[in-house]
Amino acid sequence: QVELVEFGGGLVQPGGSLRLSCVFYGSTFSTTVMRWYRQAPGKERESAAVVSAGGGTTYADSVKGRFTISRDHAKNTVYLQMNSLNPEDTAVYYCNALDVRTRYEYWGQGTQVTVSS
Repeated sequence: QVELVEFGGGLVQPGGSLRLSCVFYGSTFSTTVMRWYRQAPGKERESAAVVSAGGGTTYADSVKGRFTISRDHAKNTVYLQMNSLNPEDTAVYYCNALDVRTRYEYWGQGTQVTVSS
């Protein structure tokens, strides 16, 4: 069984930074692809950033150069460092884990990020 718990959302001014954390409770962190999705009001959920089990990363064009995804295998945690935030980044951010062996997928509860002055 896997549980994902997210931390770090909140209110930030345009141009500011936030770091989201997602703690993976389970034994299979090393074989999962970790992804941060986000869903803005009235919009579909979209993939913002992905980190593979080996550490390779991919970003949506809208966040490239501003967001950095990383993972710490010692802490079973994935991070999303978000810089130069703008109001269009306002969304609920969800942590997602895909076990590459079983294809099982897990979701966190979501954390709200609001960028506003």
